[in-house]
Amino acid sequence: MRILLAVDGSPYTQKMLDYLAAHAEWLTSNHHYTALTVQPLLPPRAAKALGKALVDDYHSEEAQKVLVPVQEFLAAHQVKAVAESAVGPISQTIAETADNGGYDLLIMGTRGHGALAKLVLGSVATQVLAESKLPVLLIR
Repeated sequence: MRILLAVDGSPYTQKMLDYLAAHAEWLTSNHHYTALTVQPLLPPRAAKALGKALVDDYHSEEAQKVLVPVQEFLAAHQVKAVAESAVGPISQTIAETADNGGYDLLIMGTRGHGALAKLVLGSVATQVLAESKLPVLLIR
């Protein structure tokens, strides 16, 4: 199974990884993992003032801060994962990558807000659920 892990470096990402590690059927060589992190676009005026090279370096550094610990965690469990990063609207980019990347499942951590909080605050997980055609496993 090809599985996309949406990761952001938050404690919710760690809880998702801990869940996978606690369930041996997930972290096996039968699955092919891709860890994806999405960096939000910088405001246009800031990006223009900083210049393309500096903005690209910033996005690359931020992505590595998220992806390196995830890859280390998976490697410690004898799981190889491809690491990918993207820049753009977070939920839309995750959903498009999941739908167009040939994946069978998308897994992501979530805070687990109640229904009222989701109405008021929204969440990346809720938006991904609405936008993606792929099955999504949310880990609270």
